Formats: sequence, C-alpha cells, structure tokens
Amino acid sequence: MQPLLICSVILLPLLAGAAIPLFRFRSDRARSIYVEAVVLINSVLTALLILNADGKVHTLYTLMDRLDIAFRLDGPGCLFAGLVAFLWPLATLYAFEYMEYESRPDAFFAFYTMSMGITIAIAAAANLATLYMFYECLTLVTLPLVSHKKDDASIKAAETYVTFSITGAAMAFVGLIFLLNYGTGAPFTLGGTLNPERIQGSEDVLRWVFLLAFVGFGTKAAIFPMYSWLPKVSVAPTPVTALLHAVAVVNAGTFAVLRLIYYSYGTELLRGSLPQTLALLLACFTLLLAAVKAVREPHLKRRLAYSTVSNLSYMLTGLCLMTPSGMTGGLAHLIMHSVIKICLFWCAGAILVRTRCAYVQDLRGFHRQMPATTAAFAIGAVALSGIPPLCGFTSKWILLSAARETGGWLGIIAMTALIIASLMSAVYALTPAFVMYFRPLNSGLRALEGRRLDPGWRMKFPLFVMVILMLVLGVAASPLLGWIRGIATPV
Repeated sequence: MQPLLICSVILLPLLAGAAIPLFRFRSDRARSIYVEAVVLINSVLTALLILNADGKVHTLYTLMDRLDIAFRLDGPGCLFAGLVAFLWPLATLYAFEYMEYESRPDAFFAFYTMSMGITIAIAAAANLATLYMFYECLTLVTLPLVSHKKDDASIKAAETYVTFSITGAAMAFVGLIFLLNYGTGAPFTLGGTLNPERIQGSEDVLRWVFLLAFVGFGTKAAIFPMYSWLPKVSVAPTPVTALLHAVAVVNAGTFAVLRLIYYSYGTELLRGSLPQTLALLLACFTLLLAAVKAVREPHLKRRLAYSTVSNLSYMLTGLCLMTPSGMTGGLAHLIMHSVIKICLFWCAGAILVRTRCAYVQDLRGFHRQMPATTAAFAIGAVALSGIPPLCGFTSKWILLSAARETGGWLGIIAMTALIIASLMSAVYALTPAFVMYFRPLNSGLRALEGRRLDPGWRMKFPLFVMVILMLVLGVAASPLLGWIRGIATPV
C-alpha cells in the first residue's frame, strides 16, 4: 500500500502535468477542471499517505552500495508533505483566474502541476541521495515557470536562478559524497547517520564540509551570499512567486538544511564547533540584511521577496542553534510563514492584475477600490510583524525562546538579530497596509474612484482561507506545536 501511494503522489502530477499540452483543451474551463482534479486527487492521496505512514523505508532502486533511491514519511516529511497538499489546490485555484491575464496557460499549468510531484518527493525522501536528486529536479521543473513571460527581465531572472542553483548544487554534492563515504548507509535518523568508526580522525574535515553543504543546500533558502536570485524571480507571474516563496522551492531549501543538520550529520558532531558558529552567524546576518533591503524596497513584490529571504533565515537561525527547541522553532516558522507569505503574494498579484500598480506608493487609498484584498493584506502584514494573536507571533516567540535557552554569546546574537528583524518586519509589512488605508488615492489614479476592483471568487476564496488559518494557528496552535516538539525531541 505505502509504495503504491508514494509512487502515485509523485507520478500522478508529473504525468498529468506533462500531458496538458497534448490535450489541446477547447476551453480554459476544461483545462481548469482537469488541473484542479489532478491536484485535489493528489492532495487526497498525500493525506492518505500521511495517515498511513508506517515509518518503513521503501527502496525503489539501488544504484550502488549505500546509494538507494528510497522513500519514507517520518515526522518532518509528513509536516512538509501535508503543507504542500493543503496549499497547492488553493494556489492552483488562484492561478486559474490570474492566468487569464497571462499568455501560454497550457505550458504554465503543465510545469506548475509537475512541481507538486517533485516537491512531495523531496518531503518523502528517505535519504540524502534521494532528496538531492529531486531537489535538483525541482530546479529544472520550476525554471520554465520563472522564464514564463519570455521577456528580457524573465530571461535574466531565469539565468540568475539557474546559475545560483547549479552553484549551490555543486557545493551540496560535496557534502553528499562525504556523507556517503563516512556514513552508515542508513536512512535519515534523528541524531545523524555518520559511522563513528569511519569518522575518527576526520571530524574537523567533516565539519568544514558541513559548512560548504549548508551554504549549498541553503541556496534555495536564500542564505547569504546566495540570496539575490530570490528577489529577481519576482518578475515571474504571481502564482509562480507565491509557489517559489511560500510552498515549494524555498521550503525545500530549509527542509534540506534540516535533513543535513539533524538527520545526516547529527548535532553532536557540529555543536560548539567553528563551522556551526559561522553557519549561525550567516543566518543572522542574512535575516538582518534582507530586512533592511525590504524596508528600502519600493516595489511591492520585491519587498515581499526580501521579506522571504529574511524569514527563511529565521528558520535557518533556529535550525543552526542545533537544539530540539531550535528545530521546533524552525519547523513552526516554516508553517506559519508559508501561510502568511502566500496570502501576501496573492494580494500583491490581485492588485497587480486588476490595477497594474506595482509600487507601494501606488497603493494609496486602495481600501475603497479593493476592500477584500486590502483587508487580507493588512491581516497578513500584522501576522508577519509578529503581533498576537496571529500566527507569526507564535513561531517567532518559539524561536526567541530557543535562542534564550541556548545561552552564551551565540544565543545573545541570535536573540538580538531576531528582535531587530521582527521590529523591521513591522515597518516593511505594515507600511503598505498603512498606505492602503490612511493615504488618499493618487491623483493619477482618480479614474479608479468609485470602482470595485477586487478579483473574482477564485482569487478571493484562497485569501479568505489563509486569513482564517492565520487566526486559527495563532490562537489554537497547541496540537500542531506539540506534534512538532515530539518530532524534534529524541526518543
């Protein structure tokens, strides 16, 4: 049952997505029904896979000794796969209406659907070799989405994206080779898979290789200095940027770092070492640098992109503390940030396609023209700022608590960086909301006065779901957080 379900949730979106250009749908409606049906069926199958997760490793193919293509859904895998299964149908529904304003929808939905299967394969990977293979496949399948518009800006963004991704892949590959050579060949295990006998005398080399692999896998999580690709790909259609920034690519980067630290190397080898210190300092520097850039960025989508860079390093900071509470905070913020950020990007996309306004100062007075969209954006901005009772406060508090528990000068640096970045997030997130509600409509946009420009139900319904979820995860997150703590705590 499990091997069949695993193959199904990976292959169904891959094959069904690849078939979209072949069908030559007679109408947008027919294509939308087909795509949404595929995504919903795959989400249901993923839910069944999670509910029936047996903890067993299912090897599909053995390449050589200690190099298997294998799958298993453990705690982190269930969390990531569940997030994908929940958000993807809503993101697809949003994309149907958005793509009415864009060209070549068949090609778009083909790669958009295929990306779901690759992302779930990353979540279900049982070892680093399998994760690495699908991690790089995700680059290939999302590259056409980044370059979808085929204009100069999109092509340049795609070139930057693939250049950074290949560079990061090469660095991560070095880490993979060392782990295969010094590892036991066991699947992901909390505490690591290194062979104690083999690593004797090579501990320092392995630690420095870890730092290289951390930056390599962290490329998709936009760690400094590998972060600049993320703001550039904001030129892609908004369903793509929402996918990249909130669901698939960046979360895959964070997830890979989690697997590298806690399930491959193990924290005992790394904690207290200079490479761990440098990794933590890189994460703290990135979250502050990106927050500064977000405050200064006038373009709304790029501002949100820099915010994503900063918030990804919230997660990486928690993971680099290398404690159960740090892992809990990192995983919690992965969930909370995904919900908040996909909502904010959807709002930005709705504003862009309905008004063609892309800059913060162009949004003055829009609460009258787009009441539903601006309300969702304002709630998302409050959540991103970490203001209770919304969900952003929950995960930020856990991260701060984890840094305080760590103690020492590293804990103080992490706490200081998190607090400063949180204050700055209030500036870059709430400023657009303030402009929407408390500034008069721009004189050049007087023609919009009295008009109602909120999008249709296919774009508004996902916004409504995210707003409700931000509140629920803020006031009733205890069961989820308890489960995450159970994942992060060694038995």
